[in-house]
Amino acid sequence: MNARPFLPARDFERSKQFYEALGFTKLLDTDEVAIFQIGSSSFLLQNYYQKEWAENFMMQLMVDDLDLWWSKIKALDLPGKFGTPPPKEPALQPWGLRIAYVVDPAGVLWHVAQRRPGVIHDF
Repeated sequence: MNARPFLPARDFERSKQFYEALGFTKLLDTDEVAIFQIGSSSFLLQNYYQKEWAENFMMQLMVDDLDLWWSKIKALDLPGKFGTPPPKEPALQPWGLRIAYVVDPAGVLWHVAQRRPGVIHDF
């Protein structure tokens, strides 16, 4: 089984371009939804936007090499290309995860987190 969340898009085309730039693979693209996948995770981007919902929506992407991801994120110039807030560089959080923060064009906050060896719930 696999659960796939629905993410909002204020500007559907811009959001699709944003996720492709980050390295997600677009599996399906219709007028109403697009399915994106990275690794074994996927989500449905929907052509729907509600400000309060979008700006309170968060996703977590667990990665094996956060420094590599951060290098890629910085090189993309997401604020310049997509009008997003500047990403926040990786930092160790009080709960033990090292996380970089990225906001998509609709306001969805992504936690890009480094997996910790031997911690089962990080996988």
